[in-house]
Amino acid sequence: MITPNTLLTIALAPLVGAVIVGFFGGRLGRAASHWIAILGVALSCALSIKVLYALVAGGADPYNANVYTFYEVGNFSAHVGFMIDSLTAMMMVVVTFVSLLVHVYTIGYMRDDPGYTRFFAYISFFTFSMLMLVMSNNFMQLFFGWEAVGLASYLLIGFWFPRPSAAFANLKAFLVNRVGDFGFLIGIAAVFYWCGSLDYAEVFANTHLIDGKSFEPWAGASWSIPTFIGIWLFIGAMGKSAQVPLHVWLPDSMEGPTPISALIHAATMVTAGIFMVARMSPIYELSETALAFVLFIGATTAFFTGLIGIVQNDIKRVVAYSTLSQLGYMTVALGVSAYSAAIFHLMTHAFFKALLFLGAGSVIIGMHHQQDMRRMGGLRKYMPITHITMWIGTLALVGTPFFSGYFSKDSIILAAQAAAGQGGWVQMYAYWAVLLGVFVTSVYSFRLLYLTFFGPERFREVHEAHAGHDVHEGHDTHAHEPHESPAVVTMPLVLLAIASLGIGFFTVGPMLFGDFFAGAIRVLPEHDTLAAVAQAIWHDEHGWVSAAVGFGLHFIASPVFWLAFAGFALTTYIYLFNPSLADRIRSAAAWPVRVLENKYGFDDLWIKGLAGGSVRLGQRLWKHLDAGLIDGVIVNGSVALVDRVAGIIRVAQTGRLYHYAFVMIVGLIALLGGLIVAIR
Repeated sequence: MITPNTLLTIALAPLVGAVIVGFFGGRLGRAASHWIAILGVALSCALSIKVLYALVAGGADPYNANVYTFYEVGNFSAHVGFMIDSLTAMMMVVVTFVSLLVHVYTIGYMRDDPGYTRFFAYISFFTFSMLMLVMSNNFMQLFFGWEAVGLASYLLIGFWFPRPSAAFANLKAFLVNRVGDFGFLIGIAAVFYWCGSLDYAEVFANTHLIDGKSFEPWAGASWSIPTFIGIWLFIGAMGKSAQVPLHVWLPDSMEGPTPISALIHAATMVTAGIFMVARMSPIYELSETALAFVLFIGATTAFFTGLIGIVQNDIKRVVAYSTLSQLGYMTVALGVSAYSAAIFHLMTHAFFKALLFLGAGSVIIGMHHQQDMRRMGGLRKYMPITHITMWIGTLALVGTPFFSGYFSKDSIILAAQAAAGQGGWVQMYAYWAVLLGVFVTSVYSFRLLYLTFFGPERFREVHEAHAGHDVHEGHDTHAHEPHESPAVVTMPLVLLAIASLGIGFFTVGPMLFGDFFAGAIRVLPEHDTLAAVAQAIWHDEHGWVSAAVGFGLHFIASPVFWLAFAGFALTTYIYLFNPSLADRIRSAAAWPVRVLENKYGFDDLWIKGLAGGSVRLGQRLWKHLDAGLIDGVIVNGSVALVDRVAGIIRVAQTGRLYHYAFVMIVGLIALLGGLIVAIR
């Protein structure tokens, strides 16, 4: 049975750890601080697993109740409450498990950092915020968690705030997310206006109030209410889940320490938008237009941001653009109503992408905080554990048969194919985007492996030329031999590698083709693309193991595997057998490479265009409106007018009695003259 005390403990244990470490970490010391933070998250993780087990295997009913009332005004009220079903419980386990491993990893990664205890306070606070978001049973609490994870992200991206690049990156993330959050607020306000409640259960039970309904924003215009709500809510998801064009903040967020890249920007925060849309499936199912909008944005993100990863040389930025692309895959699944596939890929991606980020961090430690892959090479003999675990993460990412990413990624592509078979140009565009994205993913993923772990030891050339003089991320890169990271760093890598290997095989049946999400996700029969996928590849007449094996063997007839293999073969030939070919291709394709390095101009659009344009507009308004009209005409002009009038009047103020008597007589005559004229 699920109790309120259990749920409160899950949510508040990381917050308690964050408060204690944040306020008293300096007195407690490093060891005590990290143990307090780790124990708080470990308690949440253990209880989250218990809740998930109770729902899946223990026969417990889903929980939905309020635990605290903020206010009651007439028929309206605001609460803190929890809605715990299979969707929420799975997210709770993913958030707390990955957070726990990141906490442990941080002991090794941040051991020499002066902000050690502050970092643990921040990541514990983030964990609390994310739990409040996924456990909420109403839109108000959802928005609280939404903004709290944004605050935590701001603090963590700018953790090394003395560095201008870090300060710029966290400000960029903060402002871009505000754009999305503005849309999110409009969507929530629309839900409240037309449904009369912010409680999930009430809103989902009353979707008939908006189904097929429209409104007129102005005379002659008719807008669908579900479409209006769905698009504005998704704009919020576009900011948080870094969808084009609100994606520009995520690559720059790599300025923060590597542990937060794994926790926030791979496994949890960026998936908040995916979770939110899946939770709102009863609303999205009412609007074909909103689903098409989601699908188009997701497809564009999946393919075009993946291309940028091919030209990146910073090891963390390659993984960052991979995250953008995989978030696009999840969004495509949402757009074709395969919400279960989106959440399934969210879960598998959390493990193998956290593994890749933490593996990249291990490489950075071993390379004495060097991040440029062109200055690496040959590291496999120095860092065997990191090398092997990153191979496992990469194979999962590219969709190697029987690895976790294969089951989730292939399901999304098959669902997109099913939608393309009965949809329009948007569905066809999405299918080809995710299909070709498989080749792109394979190219940048194996390029990262080969540049980092294979080939000549290029770091020796760098050390001979720049030993003791190169500084990166505030750390000296002296000419030391690369080395394997300590056990406190490699242990989380091994655990995540195990999950990346097997979790897809063991969960694909119930999560995609079973009733795991029954009651949590709503799909109309005419939108059920996963039913078509199940009919094609999922045959469980002889049990789920046989069906999962059959799904795994499906790769032989699938273009997905052969595209991934083509990317692998091409990249292997170039970087292992003919390295000079990479430079020749780069020179021959100079213009496309320049476009990709410039990230399609989106940074220029946002920074120089919108932000810069706003600054220039503000300067002109200040110069002409504030300084010219308000200060120059209204303020200074009125002063000048009063001064001029006073100067004229001052001439008459002589101080002589006969002058004043003369003026009084003239005034009296004028008064009498006016009176006589009026009488006549």
